[in-house]
Amino acid sequence: MLSYQHGFHAGNRADVLKHACLHAILSSRSGGRPVFYVETHAGRGVYDLQNAQAAKTGEARDGVLDLLNSTAPKPLQPWLDAVRPPTPKAYPGSPKLASDLLGDRDRIVLFELHPTENVALTDTVGTDDRIQIKKADGYAGALKLSPRRGEDMILFVDPSYETLRDMDALAAWTPRALKRWPRAMLVLWLPLYRDERETELGAYLSDLEDGVIAGARWPTDPLDETALEGSAIVAYRAPDAAASKCVAIANALQAHWSDR
Repeated sequence: MLSYQHGFHAGNRADVLKHACLHAILSSRSGGRPVFYVETHAGRGVYDLQNAQAAKTGEARDGVLDLLNSTAPKPLQPWLDAVRPPTPKAYPGSPKLASDLLGDRDRIVLFELHPTENVALTDTVGTDDRIQIKKADGYAGALKLSPRRGEDMILFVDPSYETLRDMDALAAWTPRALKRWPRAMLVLWLPLYRDERETELGAYLSDLEDGVIAGARWPTDPLDETALEGSAIVAYRAPDAAASKCVAIANALQAHWSDR
């Protein structure tokens, strides 16, 4: 949706699980073959957690800022070490995490259709020779891409889920992607809702192919109007070490948030 801007939600609890797991997946690579990394919904790459958008919701206070200002669970430490120096003025989103973790031989393609976010993304990482930024629909655009001979492909999919149509779009796209790239690693982010509207989609995705599902929920105020109460990732073809780290992150966050 072109109305969505992630700056209102950057660094929140959903981001914490999402970005910590992505960091674990990318940092678990042991070298060797170059990587072709693709994001279908990239956002702006870096977020100011002290600007007007972030202040309007205050969601980062219970997310990354809480972890940085408390005794955070051990599985979160590698990711927190990566975000601690610039936060809160320059919280790294997934494109910045990827650009920092991937090597000189790797390629990165970032899709971002929102005009304002696309400009900001270009300002953030556009001078990196490894990166191509495309103002296009990420689902359709990604399916036109192929890894080069000798490359490992990793796709990260993080739509806004502003409407139920976003879930339908992911459900339609994922089997095509798995068939299109039979050896690629595919990492999807899913929101978890109070009304469990994501349950059918989660079951469908888990039946498509074996993969790891790592999620955590947090307590919610009955008077709070937000529908979101958790965050999860689904990763197909992730190495065992990365999958184990994602599960450990989710379990640690579940325990941490339950005490809040």
